[in-house]
Amino acid sequence: MRKRNILIIAVIAIVILLAGGFAFSRMGRSQAAAATPAPETAAAAEAPAAEPGVVNADAKVVPVQSAELSLAANGIVAEVLVAEGDRVEAGQPLLRLDSARQKASLAQAQAQLQRAEAQLAQAKSGAREEEIAAARAALDAAQARLDRIQQGGTTAAAQASLAEAEAGLQKLKEGASSDQLIAAETDVANAEARLRQAQAAYDKVSGLADIAARPESAQLEQATNTLGAAQARLADLKRGASAADLAAAAARVRRAQADVQGLQSTQPADVAAAQADVRQLKAQLDLLAAGSRPEQIQALEADVAAAQAAVAQAEAALSEIELKAPFAGAIATLNAKVGEQVTTSKPVVTLADLGRWQIETDDLTELEAVKVMPGEKVTLTYDALPDLRQSGTVKLIRAIGTDNRGDIVYTVVVTPDEQDGRLLWNMTAVVTFPQES
Repeated sequence: MRKRNILIIAVIAIVILLAGGFAFSRMGRSQAAAATPAPETAAAAEAPAAEPGVVNADAKVVPVQSAELSLAANGIVAEVLVAEGDRVEAGQPLLRLDSARQKASLAQAQAQLQRAEAQLAQAKSGAREEEIAAARAALDAAQARLDRIQQGGTTAAAQASLAEAEAGLQKLKEGASSDQLIAAETDVANAEARLRQAQAAYDKVSGLADIAARPESAQLEQATNTLGAAQARLADLKRGASAADLAAAAARVRRAQADVQGLQSTQPADVAAAQADVRQLKAQLDLLAAGSRPEQIQALEADVAAAQAAVAQAEAALSEIELKAPFAGAIATLNAKVGEQVTTSKPVVTLADLGRWQIETDDLTELEAVKVMPGEKVTLTYDALPDLRQSGTVKLIRAIGTDNRGDIVYTVVVTPDEQDGRLLWNMTAVVTFPQES
């Protein structure tokens, strides 16, 4: 603080003058010689004193808005789209990282979403006309068999063949068992785990020039293919039998029914069994006509929502490879080159609005800071621009003070009433605060 420094210089000058006068008197020098001060003493005595009722504080010029920008993801720089000194607009891309891995993840998530949406659409659309027709034909055949049984008899062997054929048809309609689905889902989970391990190993060496020839690349591709095959098997089990499989099974049932019909008996038990078959096939036809249960629809809708979330996550990861300007300004510093590895912890761009400046000083002690109020008018001068003298307004006094060699000092921010195009970042300034004694 300049006022305090000037006072110290003045006191030193007075002490030197008194000491010099005393020495000269003892040595018997002439009065004229004793009255002539040393050159340094004279210069100190002539130093301008601070104006009474003001405090001068050292300060610096800083932008009103600036930011140190880092990327949200680690990676290799693929494109640098700006240069130092360039003027950019808010939202303008500044640089991009290599995005091959993020694009692959997004494509995979989008494929999973399409599959989930297709399964949901299939469940909502209900059974196809061909499936309903096949079920109706099976019911008609069962009804015809019942009619024939009521007119004749059958043997145990023919009944067993028919039961076997009907069981095969029913198994196709019921689809995969819980154990089969669990085993297939386990295969998918194991394949996903192997893919994650391969991906992690690949990421560690992805920046190497010979990455395509390294075993990690082949292992990642094999893990991806294994996962795709496991997912396909699981999807096939969940999808169930095709219309052709059901039609073939129904045909076997009809052949077995024909064999039984040739050996029909009029036993009441046979009639009851045929009647049960009719009722069962009618119930199956009714289920096909009714469509999927609400619970099944809800489960498939949940699958779609999860797939949509995965796509959103992959899109977010892809967007993180691009650094955009959060506001309009100029590129003050640029610390990135194509091919370099960058991390989230290291700023790569300093962005600032170099058209709007404010003056910051941390040169006020607590005794001086309490006399400064927001909105107060001050005077601004600059070492590099001696002809520039501005008025300014105190914008704020930061609430937390810091220790500066035993003094608690506070930062005061001042807004110049007019902007000057000659100002540069970190120029030295002096803020003159009017203060009552």
